[in-house]
Amino acid sequence: MDISVTTARLERSEDALARLALGDATAFADIVQEHQSMVFSIAYHFLHDRSLAEEAAQDVFLRLYRNLASIKSPQHLVFWLRKVACRRALDEVRKLPKTPPASLEDVAEPVANAQDSDPLLSRGLRRMVASLPEDSRAVIILRYQEELDLAEIARILGLPLNTVKSRLERSLGLLREKLNRWAGGAA
Repeated sequence: MDISVTTARLERSEDALARLALGDATAFADIVQEHQSMVFSIAYHFLHDRSLAEEAAQDVFLRLYRNLASIKSPQHLVFWLRKVACRRALDEVRKLPKTPPASLEDVAEPVANAQDSDPLLSRGLRRMVASLPEDSRAVIILRYQEELDLAEIARILGLPLNTVKSRLERSLGLLREKLNRWAGGAA
């Protein structure tokens, strides 16, 4: 993520937190507006369902409202939102019915003249990530979708850094195997 965007976001959050402390009723709405896409993105990449992701995001912000007094800084706010969004999405994933992984017969043939971004490959990768175990999926989503470093992922998931490293390595290995099978061993 661009550092200038992150810095601007933190400055806006700091301003909103300060206004909130002074009793400004619109400050919480500004916090929601500033961070809703991040929270929704995390939930959506776990759940792959827009309405479930919206519901999870709404619940995260409701929890934030109830816990505003515990937020100490803009950085803590972002950390708290990511952590609660991950936990909320994982709780929701556990409630979902288990579906068997898609077979290769269910996947369309690759298009011969694929452009720069291949939607079939993107869909296939999303399915492969979705088929990973919860702990592996969480590390992949936070690392590659949310672009967090390993130390931040360890803090969010409450795991030792070496555990995050090994889960990432194991998850990438699983994805390589799935991709090789999907591509017919040509990769």
